[in-house]
Amino acid sequence: MRALPLLLAGLLASSPAHAAAPAPVAGSGGMVVSAQHIASDVGADILRRGGNAVDAAVAVGYALAVVYPQAGNIGGGGFMTLHLANGRSTFLDFREKAPQAATATMYQDASGKVVPGLSTDSWKAVGIPGTVMGLETARVRYGTLPRATLMAPAIKLAREGFVLGQGDAGVMAEEAEKLARDPASARIFQPRGQPLTKGDRLVQGDLADTLSLIAAKGSDAFYKGAIGAAIADASR
Repeated sequence: MRALPLLLAGLLASSPAHAAAPAPVAGSGGMVVSAQHIASDVGADILRRGGNAVDAAVAVGYALAVVYPQAGNIGGGGFMTLHLANGRSTFLDFREKAPQAATATMYQDASGKVVPGLSTDSWKAVGIPGTVMGLETARVRYGTLPRATLMAPAIKLAREGFVLGQGDAGVMAEEAEKLARDPASARIFQPRGQPLTKGDRLVQGDLADTLSLIAAKGSDAFYKGAIGAAIADASR
């Protein structure tokens, strides 16, 4: 693990779509919708293989960590609303939490004035990611398929890469200056010293290694093992 692409990828800002989405595909047994068509395809395949809606959602969540790095990453958090077959509804909240060492004045200078950018574009802006724990909690409580099965598509997409569309490339171009400031992010998203463009293949080997550890050992691999230690070390 050379750096922290799982968190640094999340520095990409959300951006409007740059190209029309693929045409919707009709189905009678279920529906998967996400911000990136490759991730949607992953979820639809899980349904075809006998998984339930939560299985599909977990697989899509990890796939988005690879194919939608500007927002769908394991360095963040989220929500999940479920309506169960028995008529009961429930809600999972796995948004980020403040680090244990956070203080009420951590974004202020010695005179009590807010330091611009410290709460939005610095290591002090990073919360404890909730996505991995949230997806694993949902899978254990409501899913039916093994974690390794649900994460395999995301690991493959990270390891082998995927071809960027115009929208994917457009976001990276807009955030090129920010990505270039961090060597780890630049190595991944600007491997030739400039932003990747439509038709290029985005390969994320470090992220594949991270996802593989989670698939093998569960959320403890992320929060208590080498990954968590690397996040803490880099933050310091």
